[in-house]
Amino acid sequence: MCTGGSPSSNGSQAGDGNEAEQQQPATDQPELPQRTAIVSSTPEEILAEYGENLKLLTLNSQVSELLTIIRDKNTTRSDFKFYADRLIRLVIEESLNQLPYSDCDVETPTGAIYEGLKYRSGNCGVSIIRSGEAMEQGLRDCCRSIRIGKILVESDANTHEARVVYARFPDDIGSRQVLLMYPIMSTGNTVLQAVNVLREHGVPEKCIILSNLFCTPIAARTVVNAFPKLKILTSELHPVAPNHFGQKYFGTD
Repeated sequence: MCTGGSPSSNGSQAGDGNEAEQQQPATDQPELPQRTAIVSSTPEEILAEYGENLKLLTLNSQVSELLTIIRDKNTTRSDFKFYADRLIRLVIEESLNQLPYSDCDVETPTGAIYEGLKYRSGNCGVSIIRSGEAMEQGLRDCCRSIRIGKILVESDANTHEARVVYARFPDDIGSRQVLLMYPIMSTGNTVLQAVNVLREHGVPEKCIILSNLFCTPIAARTVVNAFPKLKILTSELHPVAPNHFGQKYFGTD
């Protein structure tokens, strides 16, 4: 268990002897599977198993720390939200890299011509209520005038079958590139229903980019098998998803 906090947390995150992921004393035993699962898949392995449309955020030290803070049960809500927003921003910015660009030449103040790029017109965001709404501000921070639609998916209390009960999109969403925002994928069933609704509204599968924070291998396989042309950008493939994310982010736990 990490006993030190993040660089700006003044070391306030204390360890807990009962924590399942606590640091073990040095032995000759191999590391626990839960710990190695985070870094067990190389880009080549992911490509072979899930295809080229599933992409992981580069797992550098900064991203590893953010993942650790978000998973730590001792993280306060204010810290949780702050560091979750940082991770969301990184995922959103990398998701924007998956959008189509076109060449664009501009004249600089000195009169020189700069050969650059610009987004192709027609992008929008769609959040899956409620946890997906946590990612809306990160998208607006990067694209301040972007339009954002919403989808509400609920599970039947008896059958546990996911169904869409509300959807609101821009009228011309069928001609747009869509960033579908949903932070936690445990089974993939909610995303399947959301993508089906987008397709019913005329959005081609290849024009949807799923922006995700935490994804289980089961969910990744479910979504990739159902929609092989859909792009997925996530920060982590791990068998255990932090399903407390929405409750802690919005303070409803």
